[in-house]
Amino acid sequence: MAMALRLAAKAAGRTSPNPMVGAVVVKNGAVIARGWHKRAGEPHAEAIALAKAGAAARGATLYVTLEPCSHTNKRTPPCTPLVIRSGVKRVVIAMIDPNQKVSGGGIRAIRKAGIEVATGVLESEARLLNEAYIKYITRGIPFVTLKIAQTLDGKIATDSGESKWITGKKGREEGHRLRGTHDAVLVGINTVLKDDPSLTTRIAGGRDPIRVIVDTQLRTPLNAKVITQKSSAKTFIATLNRMPKEKFNKLLDAGAEILISRGTKGQINLNYLMEMLTRFDVTSVLIEGGAEVNASALKSGIVDKVVMFIAPALMTGKDSLCSIGGFSPKKLAQAIKLTDVRTRFIGQDLMIEGYVLKKKNRKVGR
Repeated sequence: MAMALRLAAKAAGRTSPNPMVGAVVVKNGAVIARGWHKRAGEPHAEAIALAKAGAAARGATLYVTLEPCSHTNKRTPPCTPLVIRSGVKRVVIAMIDPNQKVSGGGIRAIRKAGIEVATGVLESEARLLNEAYIKYITRGIPFVTLKIAQTLDGKIATDSGESKWITGKKGREEGHRLRGTHDAVLVGINTVLKDDPSLTTRIAGGRDPIRVIVDTQLRTPLNAKVITQKSSAKTFIATLNRMPKEKFNKLLDAGAEILISRGTKGQINLNYLMEMLTRFDVTSVLIEGGAEVNASALKSGIVDKVVMFIAPALMTGKDSLCSIGGFSPKKLAQAIKLTDVRTRFIGQDLMIEGYVLKKKNRKVGR
């Protein structure tokens, strides 16, 4: 199963809106075939592995990281009939598919055919691998990760706006890898104006995510890299209905797509924007915003996970820019807390990952 999970992870960022799935066929203690789902619309992991095994699959054990599907979607046929016809005698499944169209149906069909089924093997690892898919398929909104690169004293830029580079080369490479595993990367207009980022994934084999710019007044320059730099990914500019119409048409002509979102007090409603992104099969969003976008994202409650790269440096000075803007809570008890925290070093930078502890009726900020 560990092998199947490693195979599944090879397609990170490429299978949306489908999950990542790996499969391994074992017979007489030896692996005879393996496969993984490479991208939406292509054969599923079980189909690939069983096709490779051929007649040798009869009497073997199939290990698969997610319950085989039992329904036909727009692109691919169900895998359950393939599993049954293959002649395997046992199927070991890491986790049940949370998709209500599948959930339990594939397992019931396989058991009804007289095949032994075991579930829950490395389930926690399987759920972690597909955390974005699980949220998307059960709640209908993307999984959101907030990424911050800062100094030890919580700063992301000098008073003049200089921020390149706070973290080291290895830390930046890891940031690009993280970007490539998400369907979309989101920044605010201030980041575009100050840094002019391309928001592409500049590592070998990297995949560019959809670029989303939060820009209520359509201030994105026509010569900005997110507009002019070639990429396989689209650029979406999220704005409000009262934006300048002339600039609207110019950005469209330049190749950008405009998303007109709902807003409150001149600010884009990030929850509504996340719902809009699901129309484009976006299951995961990486926020790389500045201080105010970071604060708005946390206050809105859309953030599921925080990934922070901390460089061994001190910016000093109260005029330098903090990583999270807005206002502090009135009470310490209202501070946002993280759970399931993990740490590791990426070069000299400390990488901290944790999940936002969600509480009902928790108020953030003033």
